[in-house]
Amino acid sequence: MTRNSTLLPGQRLRARGAGSNATGRYEATAREAFDDGWDLPEEERLVATEVRIERPRSALTFNRSPDVPFDRSINVYRGCEHGCIYCFARPTHAYLNLSPGLDFETRLIARPGIAEVLEKELRRPTYKVAPVAIGTNTDPYQPVEREHGITRQVLQVLSDFRHPVWLTTRGTTVERDIDLIAGMAAQGLAVAAVSVTTLDEGLARQMEPRAPSPKRRLQMIRRLSEAGIPVRIQVSPLIPGLTDHELEAVMEAGREAGARAANCIPLRLPLEVAGLFRDWLEATVPGRAAHVMGRVRELHGGKDYDPEWGKRMRGEGLWAELIHRRAEVARKRLGLNEPPPELRCDLFAPPPKPGDQLTLF
Repeated sequence: MTRNSTLLPGQRLRARGAGSNATGRYEATAREAFDDGWDLPEEERLVATEVRIERPRSALTFNRSPDVPFDRSINVYRGCEHGCIYCFARPTHAYLNLSPGLDFETRLIARPGIAEVLEKELRRPTYKVAPVAIGTNTDPYQPVEREHGITRQVLQVLSDFRHPVWLTTRGTTVERDIDLIAGMAAQGLAVAAVSVTTLDEGLARQMEPRAPSPKRRLQMIRRLSEAGIPVRIQVSPLIPGLTDHELEAVMEAGREAGARAANCIPLRLPLEVAGLFRDWLEATVPGRAAHVMGRVRELHGGKDYDPEWGKRMRGEGLWAELIHRRAEVARKRLGLNEPPPELRCDLFAPPPKPGDQLTLF
């Protein structure tokens, strides 16, 4: 399939990661654009971002994966306009009968009202507090957050309840919420992680077309850190044969910007992401495509991706061990081996609701 085989006549892309819009895996029929033989002029138009509204019935999503250090998360948006071609979350759009390709970055779902739903869930007598992760699936500070402000509403609820939170982002709008996050961090309730994949501005623009530049993300780390917020730099994903040579340089840049810790996650290509990424390699760096995919398969037991727990986040084999050993040595040398802070759960307290009787003591 060519990168544009599913675009309609006249459609044009600008600053998009995926170049195709292949049908999601749960749909009964497939779509493919073709020339119908009528020599009629088509009006050229850019593929625009469309935001739909979902009224959420739940806010917290729970997981039992041993590969991640949290058991609950909040997804404020579905899809992500940053358009990172390698994004492991792309296949989730198929559950909406949308394509993990262009649909994932152009047909977004906003979830206003999720803060109110979250408040109800936190007030349940059976709720047991533990750190909640935001930004594990799609970025809570992608461009549409500037208009919708849903992430800030969620953070306000967590702040009011004194609930611990892990934030992961590469979106600059996080700086708008430094007042909230810094206040929570001062109580031991918040930490942030900023993803930096490469320091190469040109490569970043091709891989992550609507995400902030690497330089701007380092500036985010500096501003968060200066506000007293513990920040981790995530060299994620590390792409073998393409960005792996930058591992130490990215960590050092993060340290200079104020990061206290660092981690590294090798590239993952689940389901439709593998084909989208291969197409992108062939179109963008054709001379290196075979080499990169060869290294990827060496990391995942000869496959594009191995979803087995214990392997999916680390990879396996010689190259995986080399990457993690390099990361370990770099963290130690740069002083970035600080363990993740233990977020406080003992401060959790639902605030009084209007009309509640106040306690006397």
